[in-house]
Amino acid sequence: MLKKIPKILSPELVKTLMEMGHGDEIVIADANFPSCSISKNVVRADGLSGADILKAVLELFPLDTYAEYQVYLMEVVPGDDYKPVIWHEYKNILTASNERFNIGYLPRFDFYERAKTSYAVVASGEKALYANIILKKGVVN
Repeated sequence: MLKKIPKILSPELVKTLMEMGHGDEIVIADANFPSCSISKNVVRADGLSGADILKAVLELFPLDTYAEYQVYLMEVVPGDDYKPVIWHEYKNILTASNERFNIGYLPRFDFYERAKTSYAVVASGEKALYANIILKKGVVN
């Protein structure tokens, strides 16, 4: 055990976050996301919500202040009459983290392509639709 590391972060996820460098990206994926098809580096977090993972990760993870966007969300597919409530929760968590951030929105297949180049995908148990989020790692001051 270590102090100050959120208990919900597995050793594998902490190791993954430590391995990442400036500019690397990580996906926190919802339960419907094709995690294993997208990435060979999948960290399982099936029993956890995307919001809980985001909050815990941001305790350790600086966002990239040099990038135009530090966070990406998957746009709602045209024709889907759905307003992702979880986006408000994510924005509240990001704001509370005191990290500076801008959010970019990517169409579904563009999001998948960007996720393929990410360092890792965290496969959560999040059931909310459009709950996938990409974070770009910054530097520790």
